Amino acid sequence: MSRLAAWSRRLALFALVVAALSIAVVRSGLLEIEPALASFAAALIFAALAALLSFPAFVVIWRQGLSGLGSAISGLILGLLLLAYPAYLGYRASKVPAISDITTDPGNPPTFVALARQRPPGRLNYAGAATAAKQLAAYPDIVPLLVNAPVKPTYDVALALVTKRKWHVADARLPAPGRRDAVIEATARTPIMGFRDDVVIRVSPTGDGARVDIRSASRYGLSDLGVNAARIRSLLEDIDDAVGATPEPRPEPQKKIQPPKRAPAKR
Repeated sequence: MSRLAAWSRRLALFALVVAALSIAVVRSGLLEIEPALASFAAALIFAALAALLSFPAFVVIWRQGLSGLGSAISGLILGLLLLAYPAYLGYRASKVPAISDITTDPGNPPTFVALARQRPPGRLNYAGAATAAKQLAAYPDIVPLLVNAPVKPTYDVALALVTKRKWHVADARLPAPGRRDAVIEATARTPIMGFRDDVVIRVSPTGDGARVDIRSASRYGLSDLGVNAARIRSLLEDIDDAVGATPEPRPEPQKKIQPPKRAPAKR
């Protein structure tokens, strides 16, 4: 039995277990995210070692006629599979700017209130003009949505779509005395790692309808791989379609006032 082949398989299996545990820790939120990400990085190192050990294992098996071909192949395949997803994320990161806070209104971005304490230090306020310039260059279509509907129906549509997406709603506020806007704050999760991204939706009244502004910001990382922009784009499209499909309220027909009946004259 080739020792190199055996160690290739062992390292690949160990890397698989460590990666699964780190993902489970991140999704559960039981521990701090930094150690979990460090564990995931260690899993990738073991996966790379497993794939590298498989090549000399093939040479030894071929020259010396040892067994262990299946172990070497499994070590290579598992190692490459574990490395494939981070490699894909790295490719996506190279295609988008290194920003993780996207909004339809960089000049006056919606603010986090209910989610303020859950965001890490330095991640509460919008980054500013430099981030806005990068966003405009990469995502020029991320702009406010104007709809021909009042604030309340638009707010109801947005809240229903947030609930349908199974985002955790932290707060939902209708306009009140001293506040013209309706606001929804929610937290979305990425599919695999389960990273938390915070979303705030602001619905403001306009002259003949409402304006929808959205801000989606990651809690960690320099680059969001385009996830926040895609989230905002999808939500705006769904709000626009849903508001357009909502029938306008019809005015109630006015009842005709019947003149009072006159009593017949007595003769």
